[in-house]
Amino acid sequence: MFDPLDGSSNIDVNVSIGTIFSVLERVTSPEREPDLSDCLQAGHRQVAAGYIIYGSSTMFVYTSGNGVHGFTLDPTVGEFFLSHPNMRMPERGKIYSVNEGNRSKWDKGICDWIDWLKSPDNHSGRPYSHRYIGTLVSDFHRTLLKGGVFAYPADSANVDGKLRLLYEASPMAFLAQQAGGAATTGKQDILQVKPTVLHQRVPLVIGSKGDVEDARRFV
Repeated sequence: MFDPLDGSSNIDVNVSIGTIFSVLERVTSPEREPDLSDCLQAGHRQVAAGYIIYGSSTMFVYTSGNGVHGFTLDPTVGEFFLSHPNMRMPERGKIYSVNEGNRSKWDKGICDWIDWLKSPDNHSGRPYSHRYIGTLVSDFHRTLLKGGVFAYPADSANVDGKLRLLYEASPMAFLAQQAGGAATTGKQDILQVKPTVLHQRVPLVIGSKGDVEDARRFV
């Protein structure tokens, strides 16, 4: 599964974009041609997933089910070098990432959660800072390194969510899980969602395990 250019609307303004991929083991017999059933598998069946981020540096980040590892391109020699071995997402962060321009279309639970993240509370480290790039790869990459939470919830205009399960949510959920984080639709673990169509869309809350659990309580 392949999203060749995530964040393409940001190209014209020179903001980081990326490529997302997911690898599944075929379920059909090798004696015949592959078919759609080979693609329509739940995320927990992925054998590898990752992304490339094109920004101030070019990085390749992947998992094959044994941790998450990041490689940075050295353009002077044209090679990727292991720069971030065994990447781990902090248990909690201090950043939330969501397009608040959609607030008028959100359910009350999402609004209450965002309001809670912005309310001061020294004990839990709130308020959180808001950062939203608008490229999933970039927002996730920051969350992977610094912790916190990224969300693209369902709303009245996108009742099933907007991000695609097979090309965006599932591969990122696999990476998050392998780095010690979590990902949910708000009701179900993303990696347990069984797709029924190729371009199925889902709500997504992904990031540090503690922050995702907070979102679940509200949603």
